[in-house]
Amino acid sequence: MNWLILLPVVAVIVGLLFTRIGLLGWVAIVWVAVYTVASYAIIPPLPSSIVGLTMAIVTVSLLVYISTDESKLASVRDPLVRFMVDRKYQNYLIAVVATIPVLAAARVYIQMNQPIEPPAVGRTIHPAPPQEMSFKGKKIDLVNVENPYRALEQSDPQEFALHVEQGRRVYFENCVFCHGDRMDGEGIFAHGYEPRPANFADPTTIVMLQEGYLFWRIATGGPGLPAESGPWNSSMPAWDQFLSEQEIWEVILFLYDYTEQRPRAREHHE
Repeated sequence: MNWLILLPVVAVIVGLLFTRIGLLGWVAIVWVAVYTVASYAIIPPLPSSIVGLTMAIVTVSLLVYISTDESKLASVRDPLVRFMVDRKYQNYLIAVVATIPVLAAARVYIQMNQPIEPPAVGRTIHPAPPQEMSFKGKKIDLVNVENPYRALEQSDPQEFALHVEQGRRVYFENCVFCHGDRMDGEGIFAHGYEPRPANFADPTTIVMLQEGYLFWRIATGGPGLPAESGPWNSSMPAWDQFLSEQEIWEVILFLYDYTEQRPRAREHHE
């Protein structure tokens, strides 16, 4: 959270509590305050699609509130009507009407003329994992770790299929919204993220990786990305806060099973 933005917003709202501002003024203040916090105070920044959705919800909520009874509706409607029909406000009304399209055009112009710049640092798609990680207090050797359920594929196919099915449940309860029904990185929220969610069906993703690598990336999520993987604006959560170790291994089984791919074999050195 960017406190340099949040604290002034809170201070302004608290200060205005001691002034005589009508309901129309408070509606405008709340809308601007929420937009300011959503756009500038949250770190890492929210995708523009999420900010737009938030403001749509806030706008509808404010409209519902002011329309709950006639007195609230009148306290908002009457000042607006006076502003639009009273001749003493004519010059101000003309200025507002002229300013709106100018601001809209200026915003489009600025967005279309943003310079295209290379990333501040080179970005590695598959950053090197650490030697080990801690999962809920348990140390996991990422160099030598094996999926504990992978061997069941040969020794007990029926038991293996049960773990794959559990992985399916985990995926469609948690991962499908970004990675998509077909694991192609085209989920309903995918367009709001940079980089885009991984396309597991692509031959340059999970087929090139060992299962231990996937465990690390799923468990640590966006917050676990090292500097060499920047710049990034990933909203992938650290799933070790929500999933068990077994669930992560099972969803990895499902990723490979669904895409009909095999994980990269662990290399053995003499």
